[in-house]
Amino acid sequence: MAQTRKSSAVEAILNTVVGYGISILAYQFVMPLLGFKTTWTDSVILVAVFSAISIVRNYFIRRLFANWETKNG
Repeated sequence: MAQTRKSSAVEAILNTVVGYGISILAYQFVMPLLGFKTTWTDSVILVAVFSAISIVRNYFIRRLFANWETKNG
């Protein structure tokens, strides 16, 4: 049975929320190693932008595959 649109959205959001916390911590440790001085606010804002993009991207890719599987059995 194909995944519903709602399930696709919930999965994409949950996946991104978990990744959000990991990304903020990683950003705080990696950026200084690359010579950038960042604040926690910088991390939260930048990761929020990339997370929003990730949610939309993940949802549309999942729907594309769900539709493809439905058509191709």
